[in-house]
Amino acid sequence: MDKIKTFLKEAKAELLKVNWPNRQQTTNYTLLVIGISIAVAIFLGSLDYIFGYLLRTFIIK
Repeated sequence: MDKIKTFLKEAKAELLKVNWPNRQQTTNYTLLVIGISIAVAIFLGSLDYIFGYLLRTFIIK
């Protein structure tokens, strides 16, 4: 039981040392991740469409 108490105390101490982002930073990072995810999805979707078109046009006649 002592090991569990020690672990929880040390975990709490480590969490207090963390430099947590503020609300504005969290919002900015979230929007950045969403924007990059959408950009990558559009890029990969366009590649899929182009390669599918090339396959249908030139290989699968």
